[in-house]
Amino acid sequence: MELIEGRVWCVGDNVDTDQIIAGKYLTIIDPNVLKTHMLEALVPEFPKEARAGDILVAGDNFGCGSSREHAPAAFKAAGLGAVVANSFARIFFRNAINVGLPAIEVPGVRALFEQGQTARLSLREGSVQNVTAGTSLPFHPLPSHLMEILEAGGLVEKVRRELERSTTA
Repeated sequence: MELIEGRVWCVGDNVDTDQIIAGKYLTIIDPNVLKTHMLEALVPEFPKEARAGDILVAGDNFGCGSSREHAPAAFKAAGLGAVVANSFARIFFRNAINVGLPAIEVPGVRALFEQGQTARLSLREGSVQNVTAGTSLPFHPLPSHLMEILEAGGLVEKVRRELERSTTA
């Protein structure tokens, strides 16, 4: 979880959760089905061409709109390595962390990348690098309690492990 490297997909500002997973799919609870509809209206090729380890780079206010957990759950099910944005809507950010999807806020990151380039994130060091262009930006590393959630694979898994430890101790 310390280093994440992958092919970049780019989106702009104010991408809301309805653009990530349209409301017509909210009756679907299986993340493996949801992932087949990620960003389908905004980036039609994304559901078919996104690969495990890819990194989504976004502009300002990514994940705004409703608080639906379907959006980060679909990204996680698809194996997305991380979502990196200039800024996040607060609820999307927390939902992403809670499902175990790294969400990294890096002001100015959207201008650093073009579609298809390679990004490398150092979560503990606090840097995002455009490997293709040889440029980088620093960011404030996530606090240790959020890294613990990500390293466990999400909040539910973290709590499950803690409960198992407390009952066997």
